[in-house]
Amino acid sequence: MSRLLLVAAAALLAGGALFMATRAGNDSGSAPTGSALETPAADGERDSTRNPSGSGGTDDSGGSASGDPAAGGSDPVLPESSCPPELSNCVVASGRVIYVEAVDPDGDGDAHFITDSEEGVTIPGMTVFDVRTDLRPDPLPEVGDLVGGAGPVFPGSYGQKQIEVIEFHVAR
Repeated sequence: MSRLLLVAAAALLAGGALFMATRAGNDSGSAPTGSALETPAADGERDSTRNPSGSGGTDDSGGSASGDPAAGGSDPVLPESSCPPELSNCVVASGRVIYVEAVDPDGDGDAHFITDSEEGVTIPGMTVFDVRTDLRPDPLPEVGDLVGGAGPVFPGSYGQKQIEVIEFHVAR
């Protein structure tokens, strides 16, 4: 348990540094477009710049995730995730990756992504996504990438709340 808390604290610090660096480069003083820090629309729907599609699975559409129009890329788009009505403990969340566990110590092949997330499923401001092997994107998201998914919330191996995704997307 203490190892996960130490990793989570380090990831939170790294995420804060990434956030501050992003804000420092933004002259308007507001969060960058496409950021995981945007708030949902008043009617409960997610921002259309982040969720234009309702398709399931991972998004491997290619394209530049740099978000730098000068580099020929466009802002990354995160497809919408949704919960089936029959899952009462299902949650939809998204956020910027601040830590990647590409090799799970228990050997079952899943990957874990700790994100700086408004939904705060794991702890306030952070959500852990547990992505099973058949939903692992290739290539794996890296620190700073925008990811999102949906699935039931269960305790992880250290007792932390995490989303065991049934749907996972990477903004491309």
